[in-house]
Amino acid sequence: MDSQTEAIRSLDAKYYVDPEFFEREKHGVLAHSWQFAGHASLLENSGDYFTFEIAGESLFCVRTATMEIKAFYNVCQHRAHQLVQGAGNMNTIVCPYHAWTYALTGELRSGPNIKVVPGFKKESICLSDVRLENFCGFLFVNLDPDAKSMDECFPNVREELTSFVPHIESLKPLEWISIPEKCNWKVSVENYSECYHCQLNHPTFARGVVKPQTYDIQPQGYCLRHTTECQNLDKMSYPIDLSSNEHAGEYSSWFLWPLFSFQVYPGNILNTYHWRVVDHEHVVVWRGWYSMQGIDENVIHSLAVQDRQTTVEEDIHLVESVQRGLQSRGYRPGPLVLDPSCGVKSEHSIKVLQQWMREGVITAGNTVSNNSR
Repeated sequence: MDSQTEAIRSLDAKYYVDPEFFEREKHGVLAHSWQFAGHASLLENSGDYFTFEIAGESLFCVRTATMEIKAFYNVCQHRAHQLVQGAGNMNTIVCPYHAWTYALTGELRSGPNIKVVPGFKKESICLSDVRLENFCGFLFVNLDPDAKSMDECFPNVREELTSFVPHIESLKPLEWISIPEKCNWKVSVENYSECYHCQLNHPTFARGVVKPQTYDIQPQGYCLRHTTECQNLDKMSYPIDLSSNEHAGEYSSWFLWPLFSFQVYPGNILNTYHWRVVDHEHVVVWRGWYSMQGIDENVIHSLAVQDRQTTVEEDIHLVESVQRGLQSRGYRPGPLVLDPSCGVKSEHSIKVLQQWMREGVITAGNTVSNNSR
């Protein structure tokens, strides 16, 4: 590096510990980005629904009578009572407060004694819908009605993911693993988005799944694409068949900013991360593992157990220690290690990620997709 060039430093601690920054993110990136709602297999039948939260908003997805999937804010248009809880099946959406009743498509059907209201037009009342996309069987929503599509935000991801997992549309969740972490969501996402720490902290992953010396991460729109080769077969911690698919000997992941990642482990095993933000210093990370029709497979189940007991457990201690350190008056943001040749010991992906994080505290009314610079 030129001695006259100033090093690029990591973000100030306030991005991770200041509640005000988190409130700005709720109206910024968290309200203007594509985020995971749930898997489409949760809505197999007409009337199936499930609830979830994004940016402090309660939302729900539902399968209509014509088998379309729609997403709505979970609030009655009468006097604001929440409409549904958890997951289940319903023929109509009935508010528990005053029994105002909506079709599964959101239109008001009836309400007790509403005919006495002069000029009442029930056809003018409808639940507030939310933009939704089905991305290879995974449902994503965006609170910004004017946001760019997922394919625009994450170019080529759909095609690449399908080439790694051709049967992805036939997969169902086999196992969900919930991991509460006492840290800011960005600390956890940063930890996921570099492998600079892997050889030192993740011996099972680094020696029994991937070849760290081949690991690299590159931006692809608002996606960070991780690529590496699998470990030598005699060192792999689980069996794989290299002839099963042209990508069977590769590991790849697609981190979709800000809170989701598809991962394909060697052997074309799909798994996912998604982060549910709680507040400025708590996040819940969900690990998903998938199989054909959700049928139990010993290799996938064993790998999920191995992952939880090794990489996931190791990361909990790392991110929670970082969060404690960020609150120290002795911390000064250090320089990022930016290797021009990239590779596993470079933090070039963190440079990109932290620029998105700066954009993430933009004021409400602007979108992340309009802040590419």
